[in-house]
Amino acid sequence: MAMNTTYAASEPARAEIDALAGPAVLEFGAPWCGYCRAAQPLLAAAIADHDSVRHFKIEDGKGKPLGRSFRVKLWPTLVFLDNGKEAARLVRPESENEIRQAFAKIDSGKRVA
Repeated sequence: MAMNTTYAASEPARAEIDALAGPAVLEFGAPWCGYCRAAQPLLAAAIADHDSVRHFKIEDGKGKPLGRSFRVKLWPTLVFLDNGKEAARLVRPESENEIRQAFAKIDSGKRVA
């Protein structure tokens, strides 16, 4: 799946996320967040090699239950899931390499160029 570039209009329920099969990344943030915008090129470069990973771009904030259920405090927070279970987490990633390392924990079927 390609990287989502816009935040979802509504967030999925935690039960839906917990029931996911395969690798997925939850990206919590906000469109006006400078840290979130700065991380976009890093995430785009890292996710390009992971076609099998589902990417959920979730606008977080006060009263948003999914972010609270994952104890998100800073944006962006990337939660890497394997079959609905958290395998890695990055808060305000600063390099493409650290994102790639987190992807390696969930995606053994990395696309070969």
